[in-house]
Amino acid sequence: MKLTYDLNDRPSLSQTLIFAFQQMIAIMAATLLVPILMSGFAQGDGTTLSFDPAAALFGAGIGTLVYIFFTKKKSPVFLGSSFTFLGAYAAVLGQNYGYWGVILGILFAGLVYVVIALIVKAVGSEWVNRLMPAVIIGPIVSLIGLSLSGTATSWMSTNGGSEYSLLTIIVGAFTFLMIVAVSIRGSKTLKLIPFVVGIGAGFVLALVLTLIGKATGAHALQIMNFDALKAAFVPFRFTSILDIPKFTIVKAIQSNTLKDIDGAALSNIALTFVPIAVVELAQHIADHKNLGSIINRDLITEPGLDKTLLGDGVGSIVGGIFGGAANTTYGESIGCVAITGNASIVTIIAAALGCMILSFFTPFVALINTIPKCVMGGACVALYGFIAVSGLQMLKKVDLGNNKNLFVVSAIFVIGIGGLTLNFGTNPATGGPLLTITALASALILGIITNLVVNNGKMLTDEETDGITASVKHMSEAEFEDTNSQPKTYHSKKSNYRK
Repeated sequence: MKLTYDLNDRPSLSQTLIFAFQQMIAIMAATLLVPILMSGFAQGDGTTLSFDPAAALFGAGIGTLVYIFFTKKKSPVFLGSSFTFLGAYAAVLGQNYGYWGVILGILFAGLVYVVIALIVKAVGSEWVNRLMPAVIIGPIVSLIGLSLSGTATSWMSTNGGSEYSLLTIIVGAFTFLMIVAVSIRGSKTLKLIPFVVGIGAGFVLALVLTLIGKATGAHALQIMNFDALKAAFVPFRFTSILDIPKFTIVKAIQSNTLKDIDGAALSNIALTFVPIAVVELAQHIADHKNLGSIINRDLITEPGLDKTLLGDGVGSIVGGIFGGAANTTYGESIGCVAITGNASIVTIIAAALGCMILSFFTPFVALINTIPKCVMGGACVALYGFIAVSGLQMLKKVDLGNNKNLFVVSAIFVIGIGGLTLNFGTNPATGGPLLTITALASALILGIITNLVVNNGKMLTDEETDGITASVKHMSEAEFEDTNSQPKTYHSKKSNYRK
């Protein structure tokens, strides 16, 4: 696609700060939500541990910087807290492994990427294009966006709670439409920051409705929750302005429970986290294929899959040590790049540094936690939608008139959208499955198998597939021309003659 700012472009300082802030608010709601959810998981003894959202924000920032370093500043995407490992966190906490169990689990997950990166370094990455050509990776990227769409609509319709509300849907839709209006009709500068404007407008609307609701006693109008601000400023103290995030590694050291992690515990933690990390490899590749198509570069080749895996793996480990949550490349960040056309790596670096710095400012974290989920849901309609559409863009060069391709794409979409998961074993701590292969991974597996079946066991690259398609078309055209060149015989009751 046409970019306003390419990878190595450097916007002015003021523009960079605004663009970085836009990236931050795009990824922040989800990044802060993961530690909040983790804090609700009970341990085996019934107690709960506290995971600090500010620490997760710092971890996401430093994890992103690690990723940028390993990818040689050639992949403009932000790393944020991963939702994929929530079940794994619940499992290790349920077995009373505490903070150390979470940190060690993130370490195992990150090492999976490091090991695969070393293998890729040794054997190359050509197998990726053969294993996952456009006919597979296109619908998989679309599924990533579509699988996230439920979060956007849920936030719009319930505001992150359980009660359905038409009013919050209206606020979410207003936010989305403001983003659309700014992106299409805004000035050149505003077109680069549609999420800042859209989310800001949605926030103001929600605030006005809430204040009217409080003044009139109308509970339905009270969309915003000010608990985060109250907790920060009541009572007012020095930490209401500046506070050191409660880093998970510090809490783990203070807990003095590492001595309780024996060989059996390490095995349990590894068996819980490693399979999930292996399955997540598919999403890592899909994210980078998608981002590459947006910035007009093949990231699997340059900086290379080994570099992106190392950046993701080591970045996740470093971020998890501080923030308590594994990190992953964020679709929201990729969507932001796609919509604004701003692929400047300087923007991502500034966003990462901004997250680290602002994690120490209590008012900022509290204010972000105050943004209604319906507002973020409206913004995510655009973000997740662009991910889904970018996957469809990859299918443009795939001949869906060919049944070989049609069966592959059909299998991926039906399995992924239908939500088919594969469950193995039983986790004694939670009662749930020991390992769950997500619908996205299941769709990918069946897509790869189907592609092998229809191609007689051969893994074809896009170029080879295009060559076959072109040959078939050429033969068809030649046949047609040859048929047209033959003399035609017309029959009638009166006579037979040739033309």
